[in-house]
Amino acid sequence: MVAQLARVSRDAPVLLAGPTASGKSALAMALAARDGRVIVNADALQVYGCWRLLTARPSLADEAAVTHMLYGQVGREDIYSVGHWLREVTQVIAQHGHKLVIVGGTGLYFAALTEGLADIPPTPPAVREQANALRQSNLPAMIAALDASTRAKVDLANPMRVQRAWEVQATTGMGLAAWQAQTPPPTLHLQDCEALVMRPEVAILNARIDQRLDLMVKSGVLAEVRANLSNWAPHAPWAQAIGADAFVAHLSGNCALDAAVATAKTATHQYAKRQRTWLRNRMADWREIA
Repeated sequence: MVAQLARVSRDAPVLLAGPTASGKSALAMALAARDGRVIVNADALQVYGCWRLLTARPSLADEAAVTHMLYGQVGREDIYSVGHWLREVTQVIAQHGHKLVIVGGTGLYFAALTEGLADIPPTPPAVREQANALRQSNLPAMIAALDASTRAKVDLANPMRVQRAWEVQATTGMGLAAWQAQTPPPTLHLQDCEALVMRPEVAILNARIDQRLDLMVKSGVLAEVRANLSNWAPHAPWAQAIGADAFVAHLSGNCALDAAVATAKTATHQYAKRQRTWLRNRMADWREIA
């Protein structure tokens, strides 16, 4: 940790990306303590107030020790997108200047921040409902409906990204790639930031994931999931927290706890793999740290 800190600017805004369980939060805490920085969330699931343990949000003790922003501020029923996050983080930057460490594993948030984001109209509820159903029943048809330019750019292995592109096209009549071609200037330019990406070895990362999930169970994650059961909506954005569906299945009597934990671990390994692919393909210019 000392060696990592010594190489990081004390003045530039810090962007800290990495897959889940890579150690981002600990390094962000150290940077905040050293430089008087505010920690700002860039994780699309840690924005939801209904989850803390399951999404590995900072603890209450960490939040008391250092100022954290954009964590847990979104309700289950709230509509929230990368555009909402970008507007909020832009306000945080205006308020706090460069004394920030923006940390998370959602690559799309960092891309919007440093590359700009097209001002796409919101998806109407009826289109969202239709898209949810189509994603579950016929994802290949959803992919085939996209225009060629969008299909070439979107991550077709990620159903939520495919759905988002389909919704944009269905809502506006224009493909996501065309909207992105009209992107305004970024809020932060990458060259003005200390852009860091954590890349632990896969075996080490998977071991950390497994240990963290075991600790989640010991710390009461089942109670957290149980508190959300009456509102459970498997297709809702907040319900996409990794492992949520496995623990819901256990609490509903459909599988044993050890099976639910094993399923959650596998799902988290797969999620981390998707994150690593994004980091490798889209963050090649970021400085790698262990």
